[in-house]
Amino acid sequence: MSVSKHPNKDAYELILDAIDVGVFRPGDRLVESELAERFGVSRTPIREALQRLETQSLLARDGRSLIVASLDHNQLAELYVVRAELEGLAARLAAQHSTLEEIRVLRDMVASDLELIDDPSALSRANKRFHRQIHLASHNRYLVQQLDLVHRTMALLASTSLAVEGRGETALAEHGAIVDAIERRDGDGAEAALKIHISKAFETRLKHDSANMDAVS
Repeated sequence: MSVSKHPNKDAYELILDAIDVGVFRPGDRLVESELAERFGVSRTPIREALQRLETQSLLARDGRSLIVASLDHNQLAELYVVRAELEGLAARLAAQHSTLEEIRVLRDMVASDLELIDDPSALSRANKRFHRQIHLASHNRYLVQQLDLVHRTMALLASTSLAVEGRGETALAEHGAIVDAIERRDGDGAEAALKIHISKAFETRLKHDSANMDAVS
């Protein structure tokens, strides 16, 4: 799978996008010269981008090489705690500040995503768009920035919980409950619904990871 060159994106954004869509997976080694050739940019901005990504813990050292980082159990738990709090706040603010147009977009997303139930990869991408729309509907730029970083880190997970049988349908029902609360301008309800959604996603992931560990042990 290749990444098309995009003149409006810098090296940092190009590498981030490649990690986000799974071109580079946890454990993959990133080589400066290969990245420069892939993206059609010089090695200097690639080097600076790699340093920035390492500082953000999205890349890790493996000897002298840089690899895409992976998350252990404790890091995963910490990430979901932060995600639940920030996403819950975004939903609360969306209930207070979203426009009618933004609410209709969220409602349309839930309806159209039902067609993706049998395609976990497509549903995962749609899920990211849905959550991003809630972030934007919060109308708080600083919160959006923090959530961007959280969701970039989520890209370090090797699989999506939406691939677990039955989770897609349940997740979309949870999305619907979140939008219902936002539409009612119920900040408490929106925050609670989104936190429940994140908690269920985390629980599903833990069960899935545990089952996989049992299968290979």
